[in-house]
Amino acid sequence: MLGPALVAGVAYLDPGNVASNTTAGATYGYLLIWVVVLANLIAWLVQYLSAKLGLVTGRSLPELLGARMRSRWARRAYWLQAELVAIATDVAEVIGGAVALQLLFGLPLPAGGVITAVVSLALLVVQTRHGARTFEFVIIGLVAIIAVGFVAGVFIAPPDAAGVASGLVPRFSDSGSVLLAASILGATVMPHAIYAHSALTRDRFDGDTTPVRRLLRATRWDVSIAMAVAGAVNIGILLLAAANLAGVAGTASLEGAYAAIRDGIGPVVALLFAVGLLASGLASTAVGAYAGAEIMQGLLHTRIPLLVRRLVSILPALLLLAVGADPTRSLVLSQVVLSFGIPFALVPLVALTARRELLGRFCNRVVTTVLGVVASLALITLNGMLLVLVATGH
Repeated sequence: MLGPALVAGVAYLDPGNVASNTTAGATYGYLLIWVVVLANLIAWLVQYLSAKLGLVTGRSLPELLGARMRSRWARRAYWLQAELVAIATDVAEVIGGAVALQLLFGLPLPAGGVITAVVSLALLVVQTRHGARTFEFVIIGLVAIIAVGFVAGVFIAPPDAAGVASGLVPRFSDSGSVLLAASILGATVMPHAIYAHSALTRDRFDGDTTPVRRLLRATRWDVSIAMAVAGAVNIGILLLAAANLAGVAGTASLEGAYAAIRDGIGPVVALLFAVGLLASGLASTAVGAYAGAEIMQGLLHTRIPLLVRRLVSILPALLLLAVGADPTRSLVLSQVVLSFGIPFALVPLVALTARRELLGRFCNRVVTTVLGVVASLALITLNGMLLVLVATGH
């Protein structure tokens, strides 16, 4: 019964996470560890609620929202913001894959972006033709590569224990740390993962005769395992950067981080880092495209060919690579855009899963709804702080 959460969990291991956590560790040391921990705790609740919604109702979050929005213009407006989130997701994932291919094989970034896009399309074809289970096995295999690639360096060059402990105390040092905190949250609690997980459980358990209570129990294990893996990898990336890249010139970019790891820890760890980045880009862009297709179908009641759908979301990322935009800066800013899409997915999710007329006896308990509301308010508040900082130029 395990699998859907591990696929959705790829969203928490995408190149945006790598860029945000590497930049946070290299720039602020252990300061923002608490943000990664908090983000993963929120992510557990969010992904479980999304999985439960799809499992109990047999419909995805976009489908339920599309059915409840009577106004065509309301559906289109909601789809537009969700589509912008999907595009921001592709920016992170395609650029990350392109950078990895450049580090490994010296390919130009635009060519690497095209290859990443083509491979992700092939992974989607696997899902379409061979079903959810085969797609899960492929993505879980890539998750294993990602975990080894990013965590190996922590064991070879371990972090300072006192520094790790200090990073668990919630605090900021300046406006830049707030920006990175929003970026980490955007990279961790990703809107498209919320949309996708409900669809993944719908597809996986469609027609399954297992009692719903047992499926929900298995889903809690599925989500717990997925979030434990994602949390460990994200913290590992930040610790690797904090312990080995702090104060090293040029480590604000993925290329600079790779070079610093190669020179400071060794070529093997650097190679694993690049391979993990490539697997991250390939897996996460496939899952992002799956979410984008579900969003369009659920909200606009429109299904377009897979290739056309892929071109819509991937062109901005390829254009950024073609014009020579800074890859790491584009990655970090894409995660900030994602953080602003979180409330549009999270608030409806909490509201719908609290409805007894929709989920019956499986609707949220009061404490679950309260935690969901608190998480939503915390994320919205942080995004408001970010807007103020950007508007005032701090």
